[in-house]
Amino acid sequence: MSEQAQTIVVWSKQGCQYCQAVKDYLKEQNLSYTDVDITEQDHLRDVLEAKYGVRYVPVVEIGSRDKRNYYAVTEIGVEHLEKALGKGEKIHGA
Repeated sequence: MSEQAQTIVVWSKQGCQYCQAVKDYLKEQNLSYTDVDITEQDHLRDVLEAKYGVRYVPVVEIGSRDKRNYYAVTEIGVEHLEKALGKGEKIHGA
């Protein structure tokens, strides 16, 4: 697997079918990611709310390794992640 120019963080919880679909998609694309499991950690929902105004998962943060910027996909559905990864489009700025 080649080194990717971006970092990916998936905020998820156990038993979430949408979260699993996101992880499966990233694996299929050979993209590594870090998983932040918020199961039984409601304080992490507070972090999501402060950062993005949402308390649900999945949320996918995509960041640049060489720059200090990132964006997040907060919409539910793999198609939103595909769009963000394919075009590098800013979905939700931080």
